[in-house]
Amino acid sequence: MERHNTTPPSGFPQFPPDGNDARSSYPDPPPDDAWPPQAPGADAWPPRGPQGVGSEVTSAAFGSAGDSSAAGGEFWPAEDSEADTTDPQQGSAAHPPADSEKKPVGKAGRNLPLAIGAGLVLGGVVLASLLIDRRAFLLVIVAAIAVGTWEMSQAMRQADIRVPTWTLVGCGLGMLALTWFGGPTLLVLGMGLTVMVLVVWRIADGATGYHIDVPAAVLVSSYIPFLGGFAVLLVAPPDGHLRIIVTLATVVLSDTGGYVAGVLAGKHPMAPKISPKKSWEGLGGSILACVVGAVVLLYFLFDAPLWMGLLFGITVAVAATFGDLTESLIKRDLGVKDMSNLVPGHGGLMDRLDSILLALPLAFAWLSFIAPTSI
Repeated sequence: MERHNTTPPSGFPQFPPDGNDARSSYPDPPPDDAWPPQAPGADAWPPRGPQGVGSEVTSAAFGSAGDSSAAGGEFWPAEDSEADTTDPQQGSAAHPPADSEKKPVGKAGRNLPLAIGAGLVLGGVVLASLLIDRRAFLLVIVAAIAVGTWEMSQAMRQADIRVPTWTLVGCGLGMLALTWFGGPTLLVLGMGLTVMVLVVWRIADGATGYHIDVPAAVLVSSYIPFLGGFAVLLVAPPDGHLRIIVTLATVVLSDTGGYVAGVLAGKHPMAPKISPKKSWEGLGGSILACVVGAVVLLYFLFDAPLWMGLLFGITVAVAATFGDLTESLIKRDLGVKDMSNLVPGHGGLMDRLDSILLALPLAFAWLSFIAPTSI
């Protein structure tokens, strides 16, 4: 194969004279079978050099593959450059979205005004139901558990995991009813009956995927209706509205303290492969906010000593944080960003329930110890 002539034609800028010849540092050209170059890359020829050395020759000989002056003197784009597949709605560092398309998101990735507004609405519904009658709060629990179960079931179906959405919703509501009338014993019985129903339900669809579908359905029922049953246990006593207020207020303080501390000082990720924006500094903010809030609330509402409020705040903050991480892990496994888009600024309802669900059993245990009841 005849080698192409690499001598620049007349009229092209020449390399510096001998003694200051930048070509002396160039490696040998590639073998004949790789000449002329087929695509940019680490072995592309002519080799890269300092800006201004031979860039005019390359531009004329090989066309305008890129602006060599803009690329810092490189003849070809960098090896890790990729085709521009940027979503125009999202933009990138190199191609930011137009001002008219930018969304007012905060440093933690939320549309903060919308998220605050939706949070206030949800909080108002909960507080109003508690002030009207603690039994009215049961309707809020039923609605939340039904929607959360539906959201997670639909997300699993998108990942081709067949779970019985309406069977799970029905079993979950039955579990809550048993808990209201029979306390912790019937909550456990309801969970056992739900597992039995799910195991038998899946037999009709054959063996394919059985070992995936049944455990997934059991995960949904234990994660949402079973843990949600502890909210029923909390609200069941005569002072149940106070127990719910203490629990939910502490969880809200955990989310708020973690958010503020994470935005202002978050530098060390807790679990970068699960939730990159959750930091150890955020966990510290969650614990601090929970401890302060729990000490005050338990002292004035239940006359509890300070050390009980301290431990209550720490355990609820840790549980709420890991509840958030647990749901993030499930979403990453399923390949979804949010469980749904029902709650503006938050995603799905499960994206609000995640930190509450894991905190409920601990709150129930602590409040049963601080203010024992007959239930």
